[in-house]
Amino acid sequence: MNYRRFGRTAWNVSEIGYGMWGMGGWTGSDDAESLSSLERAADLGCNFFDTAWAYGAGHSEKLLGKLLRTRTGPDKKLYLATKVPPKNKQWPARPEYTLEDSYPPEHIVAYVEKSLANLGVDTLDLIQLHTWNDSWMDDDRWVRALETLKQQGKIRAAGISLNRWEPHNGLRAVRAGVVDAVQVVYNIFDQNPEDELFPACRKHDVAVIARVPFDEGTLTGTLTADSTWPEGDWRNIYFTQKNLKECVARAAALTPLIPAGSSLPQMALRFILGAPDVSTVIPGMRKLSHVESNCAASSAGPLPAALQSELRKHRWLRNIADWGR
Repeated sequence: MNYRRFGRTAWNVSEIGYGMWGMGGWTGSDDAESLSSLERAADLGCNFFDTAWAYGAGHSEKLLGKLLRTRTGPDKKLYLATKVPPKNKQWPARPEYTLEDSYPPEHIVAYVEKSLANLGVDTLDLIQLHTWNDSWMDDDRWVRALETLKQQGKIRAAGISLNRWEPHNGLRAVRAGVVDAVQVVYNIFDQNPEDELFPACRKHDVAVIARVPFDEGTLTGTLTADSTWPEGDWRNIYFTQKNLKECVARAAALTPLIPAGSSLPQMALRFILGAPDVSTVIPGMRKLSHVESNCAASSAGPLPAALQSELRKHRWLRNIADWGR
C-alpha cells in the first residue's frame, strides 16, 4: 500500500481508503462479512475509513468502532472519517435549503456526539457535512461550531461532501480556507473536479477524497442492461432504464483498454491514482475479494501515461438530475 499526504493535516493516509456506505444497509450486506473485509483491509495497509451516521442510522459507524477496538494501538493508527446528516434529511442539498434547514450549530454538535458514541472514541479524525451548498458560506455559524469542536478535542479536522456533478459548488469554502478536506465524485467518467476544484485544493492545501470511483457499479464491469435490484435499493434510483443502458455501453467501450492481467475496477482506481491532487480514493467494499483487488491497485501504481491520456477521452458530461446528485 502506498500513502499520501492528507492536505494541511499532514496525515499519512493510504491512497486506497475504505468507503463504508454499502455495509450500512444495502441489500446483500452481512455484518460478519463486513467485519472480515474491514479487518483484511487493515491487514493490507488501508488506514483511512469513511463512514457516516446516515449509513444505516449509525450502523456502519458501529461496525467501524469494532475494528478500531481491535486494530489500533501505539504503532497502528487508523484514520476515521464520518459525516453529519442534514437536519432536513434531504439528499442532495438543493439551492433553496438554508443552513438552518440543514446544519444549524446545535445539530452539528448533536451528531458529532452521536458519532463519537457509535465509534466508541473521544475524538473524530475528520467530520464532514454530508451535503453542501456554497451559499452557506454567507452564514458562518457552522464554521464557528466546528472550530469549537476542534478546540474541545472532539474533532481534528473538518470537511464537506459535494453534490454529484457539482464540484464547482465547493470552491468558495475551499478558497476561504475553512475546510481541511473535500469529498467529491471523481472517476473515469466524472473528470470535472480537475477543472477548478483540484487546482483550488492544491493552492489551499485541502485534502481531496475521491468517492464513487466505480460510478456506483458501472465501472466494475458487472452490470448488464437487464440488471435489477430489490425494492428499496438505492441503485434503482440511480440506474434508471435510460441511465443503465448508457452506463453499460460506456463501460463496454472501456473493455479493450484494460491492461493485460488487470480488470476494469483496477484500471478505474489506477486512473484516479494518476491524479496527484487526490489524497485517497474510497471504493465501497463489502467482500474480501473486493478488498484484495482494490488494495492491489495501489501496488500496481498509476497507469502508463498513454493509457491515462486515452481514458481522458471517456469523460462524460452529464446534466444534473434528481437521481444523480
